Order: sequence, then structure tokens, then C-alpha cells
Amino acid sequence: WMGACAELAGPVWERMKQVVLASKVVQTDDTPVPVQDAELTRTRKGRLWTYVGDRHHPYIVYDYTGNRSGQGPEEFLRGYRGYVQADAYSGYDALFKNREQQLTEVGCWAHVRRKYYEAQTSDVCRATVVMAYIGLLYEVEREARDGTLHAPERLALRQAKARPVLDDIKTYLQTEKPKVLPKSAIGNAIAYTWKNWDALVRYCEDGDLEIDNNGAERSLRHIVVGRNNWLFYGSDQGGRTGAILTSLIATCKRQHIEPFAYLRDLFTRISTHPNHQLDDLLPERWQAAHSAAQS
Repeated sequence: WMGACAELAGPVWERMKQVVLASKVVQTDDTPVPVQDAELTRTRKGRLWTYVGDRHHPYIVYDYTGNRSGQGPEEFLRGYRGYVQADAYSGYDALFKNREQQLTEVGCWAHVRRKYYEAQTSDVCRATVVMAYIGLLYEVEREARDGTLHAPERLALRQAKARPVLDDIKTYLQTEKPKVLPKSAIGNAIAYTWKNWDALVRYCEDGDLEIDNNGAERSLRHIVVGRNNWLFYGSDQGGRTGAILTSLIATCKRQHIEPFAYLRDLFTRISTHPNHQLDDLLPERWQAAHSAAQS
């Protein structure tokens, strides 16, 4: 039944993907999912990827792949031109190096902070110093959020208050890097920060960018919690089914639309709905029409 529903909703998923890729910036992340394999006596690891559109394109679209190679994001993002915010997973490297793709990498300070948090057990002094600096960066973001600043105002605030902190972090890392063991936890944290520095400071170049990739991480939280209940996908096709249906539900939640009402109406109408009017079945279009009919 779910497979049949996903097949029906496939064209809507494709259109949602197009909407996400119209964003100025796309946040992405991934999480492992167990997949049943008829040729194995145990499950194997598949991958569920999330692609989160910006505030002007408030969609969350999931994609399933049988592994974690960079081929999945490369296929999904083909033709996209803009910012991609992600962790420093090496599978993205080829995308950012491809001049034809024209993607600009934006780093995630939440991932950086996690590195130093873990390094506290072996070097509490250096780790605490960097975490304090990162805390100052987030204070600037809180000020922008509490003041409900628009993109140009947020950019000006970052240039005035976050840039000096970033300069201090860079100076501190330059000073401390030669003093630590490269393979230590703090050495790895500093190397990670240094390697991704250009991407990490890029959020200060545009007020529409975020300081971290937490929007994408939040969109995967229910997958991480849920897989303890549903245990595994029954096949690669089941992974594709899950990605489509989860995209519909997560987008409805992001847009404050009741998912059950939307899905019930979608599955009732989609088989006879004209293909050239597919946009009418997108969640926010559906909600607007539904609200107009009730009024």
C-alpha cells in the first residue's frame, strides 16, 4: 500500500525537488538506515539524505541511496547553482571542485563545536577557549534573531561583531596548532577547523546564510528516532518509498499543514489530476485552496 501511494505521489516529489533546488541555499545531511537484503542474512546500511530549502522555498525533500558515495548528492543536485551547506563529508568534495556545477560550500559551526566539546577530555584548556569563541558567534546570531533582522541587516551585524571573533579564532588556532599532537583529539579538531576555514566563514558574506547546518540535522531527527520502531526498510525500493512519503509529511509539518488531511486528499485526487496542474497539489498551494474553500 505504501509503495503504491509513493508511486502515485512520485510526480509531486519530483516537483518538490525542483522547488528545493530553486533555493538560494540548500542545507543537506544524511543518516544511515538499515535495509533488508534478500542475499544477506542481516541488514545492510543504506542512506537517507535530506535537502532543506531556504525560507522562500520551505520544503524538505529526502532521497534514498544504497550507500554513502558522493554519487547520490551529485545526482540530486545536478543543475543546481547556489550555496550548499553541509558537514565536511568528503563525498561532497567533488561537487565543490566541479567548476561546471558552480556550487559554493558553506560550513557548519555546530559540527566544529562538537569536535572541541569531545576534545575537552584530553585538553580542556584549549577546547574551552575555542568553545567560548564559538559561543560569541552564536550570541551574534541570537541578537539577529531576537531583533528579527532582515538579510542586509544581519550581514552588517555579522561584519561588525562576528568578523572580529573569527579573526581572533584564526589567530588562536595559528598559535596553538604547532603546540599540539596532530593525532590528538584537539589536534584533529584544529585540523578540521583549519581545513574548512573558508567554508566556515562564508556565512559572514551573505545575510541569507546560516551559521550552522542544524536545520538539516533537525529534519533527520525523527528518522533517527523512528528507525528504532520500524527497524529497517524492506528493500532499496522500500527506501525510495520511505523517502517520498517522508518528504510529503515533513514538508507539511514545516509549513504547519495537517499531514493526514493533505495526504488523504492527495491520494484521492492525484490519479485523475492533470499533470500540467501538478503545482496545485503542492502542500502550500493545497492549503491555500483548502482555506479559500472553507471561507
